[in-house]
Amino acid sequence: MTDLKAALDAKARDEGFAKMRICRPDAIPEAAGRLAEFVDQGRHGQMGWMAERMAWRGDPSALWPEARSVIMLAEPYTPEVDPLAALEQRDCATISVYAQNRDYHDLVKKRLKRVGRWLLDQAPGEQIKVFVDTAPVMEKPLGQASGLGWQGKHTNLLARDLGNWFFLGSIFTTVELAPDAPEHDHCGNCTACLDICPTKAFPAPFQLDARRCISYLTIEHHGPVDPDLRPLMGNRIYGCDDCLAICPWNKFAVAATEMRYTGRPELQSPKLAELAGLDDAGFRAMFSGSPIKRIGRGRFVRNVLYAIGNSGDAALSGAAQTLVEDEDATVADAARWAVERLR
Repeated sequence: MTDLKAALDAKARDEGFAKMRICRPDAIPEAAGRLAEFVDQGRHGQMGWMAERMAWRGDPSALWPEARSVIMLAEPYTPEVDPLAALEQRDCATISVYAQNRDYHDLVKKRLKRVGRWLLDQAPGEQIKVFVDTAPVMEKPLGQASGLGWQGKHTNLLARDLGNWFFLGSIFTTVELAPDAPEHDHCGNCTACLDICPTKAFPAPFQLDARRCISYLTIEHHGPVDPDLRPLMGNRIYGCDDCLAICPWNKFAVAATEMRYTGRPELQSPKLAELAGLDDAGFRAMFSGSPIKRIGRGRFVRNVLYAIGNSGDAALSGAAQTLVEDEDATVADAARWAVERLR
């Protein structure tokens, strides 16, 4: 099994993963309580799926009782430029680095399946299941339990040899593999990720209130955003990278090997006026194969209009004015807010 684990690690690296670690399915006994507290406080906002199947989400061993090992893998998507620089271009939009090209779910899952099939070839009769945000699996606690990295004060997983620009994938298997030692916190006294958050979404270190997180507001939140939060969103129209980009551990980040994570030129600081003019067909065409497509034209244009309102550029008022009577009530509300704010 030691030889198998070493060969598995080599296979994972051949497929493009930068790091592999292993834990038992029952390695995160504290996760269920933390999740329950998070949901009880309402910090999950409109993400009702977090409250569903909490027994499985909080206890991976209950998700698939036959599993004996959880293989955790990290795939880097490190940006080539500083994402924070785009925030200064007020007439342009800022899109989270991970969403500027192909949907990572598809790319990571294909790699996981190839690694998993290889493992089954070495261990006939065994079974696997692969997950990339596609099941009630708490990847970040499992990542820490496996030694892949630790959950920082921004609640994201980071590692001393990877920084925090990486996707997580997991392979549950009936194969018995030796677990690795869990990783521990190495954030020290640093609070850079907490201090930079525009909306103060962190009530305390290692805690997140999703209802104030710009990633949540631009992606998961349906309907109008709280007027008090809109000005704080700046020109971020899909996700937010601030707490990731500021992390000092990124000096050890490794370059992405998958070219399809490199931002498409038209999604690196696109013009707000052009995005505001997208109808449903135009939106679908522009974001085919992108994770952005799933939020739909209405939510997307709503975000664009908040960015227009925050731009301070009166020349953009016309783009907002054309949408004040939009058939989507949330879009129309955002357009009126943008017009009034630009006045």
